[in-house]
Amino acid sequence: MGVVAIAAGAGIEREIPEPILAATRATVLAVGVRRTTLTDVARRAGVSRMTLYRLVPDVATLVLEVMTREFAALLDAAEAGSARRRTARARIVATTVEVVRRLPDEALFRRVLDVDPELLLPYLTDRIGSTQRIAVARMRRVLAEGVADGSVRRTDLDVLATSLVIAVAPFVISARLLDEVGRDAALDELTRMVDAWLAP
Repeated sequence: MGVVAIAAGAGIEREIPEPILAATRATVLAVGVRRTTLTDVARRAGVSRMTLYRLVPDVATLVLEVMTREFAALLDAAEAGSARRRTARARIVATTVEVVRRLPDEALFRRVLDVDPELLLPYLTDRIGSTQRIAVARMRRVLAEGVADGSVRRTDLDVLATSLVIAVAPFVISARLLDEVGRDAALDELTRMVDAWLAP
C-alpha cells in the first residue's frame, strides 16, 4: 500500500504517502501518542511541516490512520487463517480468538498500553472507534454467512456483531494480567463462549 486516502473536507480526498505513515508509527513507538507531534513526524519523514499540515489537520488524524490500518491488516491475516473452516461460525470463532491472541503483542498497541493507556478508555466507555467499526462490519458480514449456512442463530445481526466486539475487548485489554498458561486457558474459554453464543 503506497498511500492512504483521507477526507480533507468539501468532498476532497488527500493522500498520505507511505513514508509519512511509517514515520508516524516510528514516532509513536519512540515517544508514545501524546508526545508525538506533526513536527516530529515531518522531521522523521523528511518533509516540511507545511507539507504535512496541508495533508492532515492534526497529529491525531495520522495516529488514528496508522492504528486503524494496522488493525485492519491483523484482521485480514486472522480471517485468512480461518478461511478454510467449514462453517461461518467456526470462522468467526477462529478469527476472533486469533485477533485477541495477537493484538496485545502488536508493537503499536503495546506502546499505547505502556505510555498512554488512558487513550483507550473512551473506546471502552463512551464511543465506538474506527477500529471497532471495522471489526463490527466484518463480524456482521460473516454472521450473515453463518445464518445462511445454518451455523449461526437468527437474530438482529447488527446488535449481535456490536455485542461480540464489545464483549471480547476485555480479553485484549487484560491480556497482560495473565501469565502464559492463564492466557491460553482464557482463550480456550473465549473459544467456548463465542461458539456457544452464536450457535442456533
